[in-house]
Amino acid sequence: MPTVRQNISYYAEEYADRYGAGTSRVLKHLAIVVLAALLLEVFVFNMNYFISAQYNTISLHDRISLDTASDGTFKLTEADNVMEFSGLNTEVHNVKVDFYAPQSAKVVNLKIQFTDEAHKTYFDSTEYTVGIPIAQVSTKSDESEYINIQASGLVDSLRIEVVGEDVSYPIKVEDVSINAHCPFRFNVLRFFAAAGILLLAGLFRPRGAIYRIGIVEHARLSKAVISAVAAVEIVLGAAFLLFGSNLVGVATSSYNYGSWDGVSIVNTFEVGGDNAQQYAELAKSFAHGKLYLEEEPPQWLQDMDEPYDRGARAELEKQTGEQYLFDVAYYEGKYYVYFGVVPVLLFYLPFYLLTGANFPTAIGVLIAFIAFVLGCTALLDRFARYHFKHVSLGLYLLLQIPLVACCGFLYLLKFPTFYSLPIAVGLAFSVWGLYCWMRGRAHECPGGWYFAGSLCMALVAGCRPQLLVLSFLAFPLFWRRYITKGRLFTRRGFFEFMCLIAPYFIVGVGIMWYNWARFGSVTDFGANYNLTVNDMTKRGWNMGRFLPAAFAYFLQPPCATGVFPFLQPVVFETTYMGQTIKEVTFGGIFACLPILWVLLFSRSILRMRFAQRATRTVAGVIIALIVGGVVVALADAQMAGILQRYYADFSFMFLAAAVLLVFVANEGMKPGSQLHNQLMKGLLLLVALSVTYVILMCFVAETGWYSSVYAWAYQDILEAIMFWT
Repeated sequence: MPTVRQNISYYAEEYADRYGAGTSRVLKHLAIVVLAALLLEVFVFNMNYFISAQYNTISLHDRISLDTASDGTFKLTEADNVMEFSGLNTEVHNVKVDFYAPQSAKVVNLKIQFTDEAHKTYFDSTEYTVGIPIAQVSTKSDESEYINIQASGLVDSLRIEVVGEDVSYPIKVEDVSINAHCPFRFNVLRFFAAAGILLLAGLFRPRGAIYRIGIVEHARLSKAVISAVAAVEIVLGAAFLLFGSNLVGVATSSYNYGSWDGVSIVNTFEVGGDNAQQYAELAKSFAHGKLYLEEEPPQWLQDMDEPYDRGARAELEKQTGEQYLFDVAYYEGKYYVYFGVVPVLLFYLPFYLLTGANFPTAIGVLIAFIAFVLGCTALLDRFARYHFKHVSLGLYLLLQIPLVACCGFLYLLKFPTFYSLPIAVGLAFSVWGLYCWMRGRAHECPGGWYFAGSLCMALVAGCRPQLLVLSFLAFPLFWRRYITKGRLFTRRGFFEFMCLIAPYFIVGVGIMWYNWARFGSVTDFGANYNLTVNDMTKRGWNMGRFLPAAFAYFLQPPCATGVFPFLQPVVFETTYMGQTIKEVTFGGIFACLPILWVLLFSRSILRMRFAQRATRTVAGVIIALIVGGVVVALADAQMAGILQRYYADFSFMFLAAAVLLVFVANEGMKPGSQLHNQLMKGLLLLVALSVTYVILMCFVAETGWYSSVYAWAYQDILEAIMFWT
């Protein structure tokens, strides 16, 4: 009997014979990527270290005329917030403002001005010129303290002023110096980010080996790579969500430690204000046998004839001093939650019954994201592997990555609040429902798969009812089998059909009872009774809102600047002479996600499909997705408004249609042909632009996110990326 050592030796030799050459190439490419990332980090990202090495540093400590504190530092105060130095008569390449490290963390806005050989007086922005921009310096970021300036010749005078509103004085400064030596800093995260980008560039390069690996012919290898990519996406998504720690609601001894109870390994805490606890409070009400929130509305609200008029509510709230819950449904003297009830039953109620604590909403969004990535990957794999013959691993990944990244889910991770949770859970249920349907279509006994799929799709009604539009994909998926071929009228076919529709009746009855018990109507979810910025009971549907919404959701170009993250909220203007509900958005999906430009060729590509197959199933699915996306977007605008998180309601539909169109186009081309190579190059460019846009949008500074709550730490990210400043 062979020993363990002999078995290991045997399998090692067999692996070397079969995969040795390929493994050597992979390791060689990885080594090149690591070396290139290392060179970038050392010599490019640390360019200021090498540039400033020859500077002659001059300390201006003795020329600072500010008051000193007991610890020997200088104090910038509201009355004395300027440091000015004259008679320098020297070249100035940078300025270092050395803030006192032990003081509280804050971002200080510095207005720097100087006179040089081209300017005998301080200069600023004019009608035709732009002056020196405001420098943002974090008292906890050493890198931000080094400010490069571009002077013309010798500098004579230098002026540094603290500007901005809501400045927290006093600000302590230890020293100011010019021509300072920038330190060398090896940023590990930046190094890995560069390595990751280089790895992707090498992996998806035109004519790369990944496009020659068929997912059918190389099933084991392709499944391993696809699983690895999905795992990386989950890790990156989780890291991004947890990065915005102020919205997470989970504390340990080293994470959100300011809210840690000092005893537990991990504890939860409330985030987002009173109206953000709706789901948690509803779980408590359910536990006590109630369908409304237990908090009693103020008497003045109960006495109002028009409680949905925000202006009238604001006046009475100011007069009485009694606050009311915002953004909840108010009906006949009780508060209700109009958001879908399924997340409460799925997360909050079990968690409350087990622990007595509130379930952290962000963790629910994260769980939904994990489920979505896995379901989306499985669904796409199902289509690619069983309905198309020539899908390569490269093509699959070029479509899977934007389908996950660009569907709006990353923005839900950026703001993982109870507003995002119903959408996130609805998307997760949708992709798994579609996957189960697709599995059932190819199974000998599909009843169980059909039931599971329809149950997932039906539960969407209790999460985000708009996403029920995806249920209409059942028509192109099952029409031919059960109607055209008449399988519905057989005993077995009737049973299968009942498995398809039964979950909708079961879930529908539960939701209708829930609506009736609260509002006396089986179709009333309570959204019209919302205490929000406008009177939803009188909002109605108005044709004038369609065109501004269509432009904002579909066509508006992004607003770009030259400063990271380069994207800014777009300017919204309308001629609609009524109230428009509008929050920050970053452009329309067809202008910002070039991968969707594939939809422009829908007609030509579908003709190609008709020439390949006699059936119209895929064409029907594509048409249903496009129509559904348009309907949901415009319905959102009418019912609620134009908000960035609503993009997740319909972006997936358009992306899924684009993915199927690419599959069809790829099927009609000969692998390796000139036309096919052009398709891969074009697709690579479109995907790169789309994913880049979404990633940059994730790092745009927004109210309530990490960038505003921990502005001093966000500055570290800016400095790491804008290494040249």
